[in-house]
Amino acid sequence: MSDTSQVNTSCDLRGIREAVCVHTDKITDSCLAKDCIEDLRVYLTLDSQRALDAASGARARYVELMHVSIQVEPVPYNTGHYTVDITYYYRVLGETSSTGSCPNTITGLAVFSKRLVLFGGETCARIFTSKDDLGCLCKKSLQSVSLPRAVAETVDPIILGSRVMEACSCCCQSEASPAIPEALLGCFDEPLVLTGECKRLLVTIGQFSIVRLERDVQLVVPM
Repeated sequence: MSDTSQVNTSCDLRGIREAVCVHTDKITDSCLAKDCIEDLRVYLTLDSQRALDAASGARARYVELMHVSIQVEPVPYNTGHYTVDITYYYRVLGETSSTGSCPNTITGLAVFSKRLVLFGGETCARIFTSKDDLGCLCKKSLQSVSLPRAVAETVDPIILGSRVMEACSCCCQSEASPAIPEALLGCFDEPLVLTGECKRLLVTIGQFSIVRLERDVQLVVPM
């Protein structure tokens, strides 16, 4: 009678040394930020600004992070370090309060910018891919060394507080309006009021984020 039992044989994997090249991203530096953004101005829509000017007060109820814009530039005379300019765009929802009338919902846009300095590694390599845009060629882009890639990971922001102030009592009447991308302006049903308002809605926002610089790297991994 034949033996039908199977004999388990061990396989020695120590002799397998096939080198495989892996293309991945190397994190050169990162920064954990816990921002408490105080008295951030909200640029309200046209109807929302009218409702705020006629109300006795207002309160912010909800904030949504719409978009984050990131720009990376090398730090002069400090090889390997880069400035990371980050701009957060928030949609803020609130409601007005007036004696003897129902509260009105108001909405607007808040913009917050900050700058970080991170180490991005020293390199002389210039990387070109098939996705490069040939329509934005210029002398600066042709002569510059490839910059590291900045990545911002954020969690949902929270409203920490809000208040209303008279525009005439603000010492920043001559402040310039922020640059707002057209795509974000199209997310609102009405134009935003950037100047000429009687009252302003100011909010305090809590924002948690991790910002890091990455570079392409090739690793040889034995398989």
